[in-house]
Amino acid sequence: MHIAVFSQYHTSPDCPATSRHYTLLAELAKHHRVTLLTTPAWRTQQLTHEFPWVPPGVELCEAAIPYENKMGPARRALAFAQYAAWAMRAGRHIARPDVIWGISTPLTAAWAAARVARGWRVPWVFEVQDLWPSFPVAMGVVPGKLLQQQLFRLEKRLYESAAHIVPLSPDMSRYIAGLGISASKITTLLNGTDLDLAARATPAAVAELRRAHGLEGQQVVLYAGTFGRANDMPTVVAAAEALVAAEPAVTFLFLGHGYYAPLVEAAAARWPGRIRLVGGQPRHAVFSWFALAEIALVSFLNLPVLDTNSPAKLYDALAVGTPVIVTNQGWTKALVEQHGCGWYAPAGQAEALAAQLRVVLADPAGRAAAGRRGQALAQAEFNRLAIARQMQEILEQTAKKLFYSSVI
Repeated sequence: MHIAVFSQYHTSPDCPATSRHYTLLAELAKHHRVTLLTTPAWRTQQLTHEFPWVPPGVELCEAAIPYENKMGPARRALAFAQYAAWAMRAGRHIARPDVIWGISTPLTAAWAAARVARGWRVPWVFEVQDLWPSFPVAMGVVPGKLLQQQLFRLEKRLYESAAHIVPLSPDMSRYIAGLGISASKITTLLNGTDLDLAARATPAAVAELRRAHGLEGQQVVLYAGTFGRANDMPTVVAAAEALVAAEPAVTFLFLGHGYYAPLVEAAAARWPGRIRLVGGQPRHAVFSWFALAEIALVSFLNLPVLDTNSPAKLYDALAVGTPVIVTNQGWTKALVEQHGCGWYAPAGQAEALAAQLRVVLADPAGRAAAGRRGQALAQAEFNRLAIARQMQEILEQTAKKLFYSSVI
């Protein structure tokens, strides 16, 4: 069958990004015809060239629409609108699909998928990576009650028109069901991780990384990911400074890039060698950095919508046996506490975070046991190859459904 995939921001494992869909698309293309409608926004951010830009067998349809994390709300909105307009036109000219897979964020990408599905009179699957518009509204970047209400109405109509909905966390699924959407058409598929890439973090590779960066004899705390507005970076930086001031054998690494990079750079300048800005790393290399660390942080602002998210850094850390500290109060807190693979520290409280880090670093046996439990959990439940097979089954079953009139 032919699957058309609407995803505004495609990445490869050569990019400093999670690349969830690269793995899923690679598996789908082994069994079905796949057309990807996307943009090259991340193509220039490839740090290596070990992987083809799209997996073998995937047909690429690409629009040159720029996007960067540092863009302001107005410029981002323009990029969203440009992709949606292009995707609607391009979607009419591809070979007729049997099913359409629309990936949000942003919500406009899913809207374009729904419109094209209606034009072809085929069903579509809505993958929800983050809750939109709840997330941008909570972050204060959607001005005016009228626009907010319009976006929430659009969100509800998209849920209603989709033949199936795939949220990336159980809390997202509960939110969607709470809007009156039938639970029978909602399937939670976690973000997951790439266990084949995690296997590259061998003891020898980690030892070489430690040696190359002069980290012998140091306990390493790692924050890896976007330095975004939602990630509570001022709290993390303040906790890092408090921790290294009190613990001379601790080095705090920041691996990534984003809005708060200047804040991290300033802290690194105040604590040379003790707080380090490593910068972005390609997907296939990030696991050795997680394996190097004693503990990894998964931090977000104290906003209910952020409690629902499905952060890649959580899965990646656990995949290599590194336990985590989370600051969400939602399902990730319940997960790490239930499985004993991490700890919770409240968002926005740097002293509490630093104190929790000191407790964890002082207990190597407890930390190692938590890491083993996390790695077993990752092996059992977070494998993206298994998630790809689940996604394939959803798309295959959805393609068999008769088209019904869309409300979009």
